Amino acid sequence: MSGGAGGPGDREGGVAGRDQDAVSRFVERFAAEMTEAGMQRMAARVFAALLAEDDGSMTSADLGRQLRISPAAVSGAINYLTQVSMVGRERDPGSRRDRYRLHDEIWYAAFASRDQVLTRWERTLRDGARSLGEDTPAGTRLGETAEFFAFLQAELTGVLDRWRESRATPG
Repeated sequence: MSGGAGGPGDREGGVAGRDQDAVSRFVERFAAEMTEAGMQRMAARVFAALLAEDDGSMTSADLGRQLRISPAAVSGAINYLTQVSMVGRERDPGSRRDRYRLHDEIWYAAFASRDQVLTRWERTLRDGARSLGEDTPAGTRLGETAEFFAFLQAELTGVLDRWRESRATPG
């Protein structure tokens, strides 16, 4: 599974000692959970496969082989994951092949980027409420939604700060 055949610890089907069926079950189960939450199906499968990989990286060929998907499906999933800052692209040393790697602190980064989205949504909703008339039913609904996103953004910022503090504090 990792890095192709022939490397240290590799055997047919992946890393020595690793139950490839169990890995596949995890990848498909977690991908299904992420798809149910709104992520694109192929992107969820590729992300879950990278997450299950010891070094958090794989080539397009590795992903295609493991997930039994086409190069075009890998490419589309990687483009999405790169766009939402969940995966980065790098070159294998001495090779022309791209390697796709999970970003460090992937969940922190993913939720921190949501903060920017919430700010844009809040601004757009407030503009919409003013345009529609803040005293109209639609304007009131948009204003309440903007307030919800403002609240959520403040809470998310606090949660992310507390997470960083908890990681920096030993034991």
